[in-house]
Amino acid sequence: MKYALITGANKGIGFETARQLAQKGFHVFISGCDETKLSEALKNLEDETDSAEAVLMDVSKDESVSGAAKFFSSNKIKLDVLINNAGILLKEDRSLVESDAELLEMIINTNSYGPMRVIKTFIHVMNNPGRIINITSGGGSMFEPVGGWSPAYCVSKTLLNSFTRHLAYELKGNGISVNAVCPGWVRTDMGGRSAPRSVRQGAETQVWLASEAPQKLTGKIFRDKSEIEW
Repeated sequence: MKYALITGANKGIGFETARQLAQKGFHVFISGCDETKLSEALKNLEDETDSAEAVLMDVSKDESVSGAAKFFSSNKIKLDVLINNAGILLKEDRSLVESDAELLEMIINTNSYGPMRVIKTFIHVMNNPGRIINITSGGGSMFEPVGGWSPAYCVSKTLLNSFTRHLAYELKGNGISVNAVCPGWVRTDMGGRSAPRSVRQGAETQVWLASEAPQKLTGKIFRDKSEIEW
């Protein structure tokens, strides 16, 4: 059996990713920072699979990530897949110039340093071969035009893209692939009701990368199972 950890998986794309991976025979660990919401998500997931567990973890805090990793090491659990899905988008995020510095720091700490924090801590409990998948956004692209929305969020995803590319180079010799996925504009609490894509569509590409894509694919960004420009 293969093991996958998905951060920010108590709802939305993260939960759907866990659900689809469980259908493919993975034992899934869903993580989140709200214990009540995480417990509710696990109950919902257990309606479909008996191969799921919940791990309380706040990716923005070193001690929380370290504590979660100890669960895996103490139980001698090796991860085959790590999906960094947790992220925040705040309504106050309207201007890089006018916003308080604390807002930018908060968003980058969760959306960029959060995945990096998780990778650095969990790399010691990953299998070889293994797969790391970072959930990014078209807003972080240096190829597409700037959209003018949630600029701190977009900057945080640009940094995450850079982390992805450099980690792919660094970890290639360890047998670990590192890729990013842009799920598109999805109907979630973050995306809103007017988004054109379903959560099922939003999860499909990372599920494919985790289960079917060639291991040799690394250092790339994907949308709808196809490589796109950074």
